[in-house]
Amino acid sequence: MQGIKRKLLYVTVFETVAIAICTVGFALHSGKSLAHAGALSVATSAIAVLWNFLFTSLFEAWEARQAKGGRSVGRRVAHAVLFEAGLLMVLVPLTAAWLEISLPAALALNVGLAGFFLVYTFVFNWSFDRLFGLPASARK
Repeated sequence: MQGIKRKLLYVTVFETVAIAICTVGFALHSGKSLAHAGALSVATSAIAVLWNFLFTSLFEAWEARQAKGGRSVGRRVAHAVLFEAGLLMVLVPLTAAWLEISLPAALALNVGLAGFFLVYTFVFNWSFDRLFGLPASARK
């Protein structure tokens, strides 16, 4: 599976799980209701989907220009870390405002979730590639 079909399937499955995890995490750490936390999770997911599409497109364009094909552990780690760092820059202020918590508290909450998602992203991407094959950009 390649192209837009691959991206849409990836994003749909990844974000569905992310919404569930974030809703529980936000509710537990903020004392807000699941509904309130869930609304933030959906907003966060929408932002993450847009960022995912943009970041992955840029990453795959870079990847296609590399002499060595495949997706090494280092390349997968770089993808996950860079993706999460960009996402944090947007989500920390949003989380602070939505949950009515301080920026440091929002940062701590998002860093905790980012730590989990670094592992989740790595495992999800590896599993996704095993199930559906590497994208054309990683094949040589």
